[in-house]
Amino acid sequence: MPDLAHEIRLGHADHFPVCGVDEAGRGPLAGPVVAAAVLLPCSAIPEWCAGINDSKQVKQAKREALAEIIQAQALFGVGIASVEEIDEVNILRATFLAMARAVDALALMAGRMPALALVDGNQRPALPCQVETLVEGDALSLSIAAASIIAKVTRDKMMGDLARQYPGYGWETNQGYGTARHRDAIKTLGLTPHHRRSFAPVSQQLSLTL
Repeated sequence: MPDLAHEIRLGHADHFPVCGVDEAGRGPLAGPVVAAAVLLPCSAIPEWCAGINDSKQVKQAKREALAEIIQAQALFGVGIASVEEIDEVNILRATFLAMARAVDALALMAGRMPALALVDGNQRPALPCQVETLVEGDALSLSIAAASIIAKVTRDKMMGDLARQYPGYGWETNQGYGTARHRDAIKTLGLTPHHRRSFAPVSQQLSLTL
């Protein structure tokens, strides 16, 4: 289970707050990429953090319940990069843009910028504070795990809303990933404004319709 060892090592305290940052939605064929930044309240693990883990390891109902608790008890920010931005600058840069927006939103909520962002992965985004990366951070850092839950729950709800607007693609269950149902729907129903034209399966279908 993730803990606060990395936050404490890097200086998790009132004078040097360390937030965790993670994203959801780099791989799907449709929808935005969403990032979250979470600043937990102290260097000791609060009781309400029980059950927080990498969002991929937590079932949906539990994930949604944890997201509500985190948003009620911790400081957090959410950042979104649109499909248009993904297609314009590529998915990696768009992810970094969403992360920067999440940290800015956290700073607005907290009243000051965190001193350091502990970011999941091995690629260092340009953020408005110091950055440390942590491979498999969502399984190691409690702050990153909390951010992964906020990011995924936020994005899943967005894709659920889009699924009602664009039925047939299965976004309510596949969240825009390239499942067989989704790929078949692209062929039969065509593309929506929320498909990522820069992703190969989408661009290939687009070329067939031109």
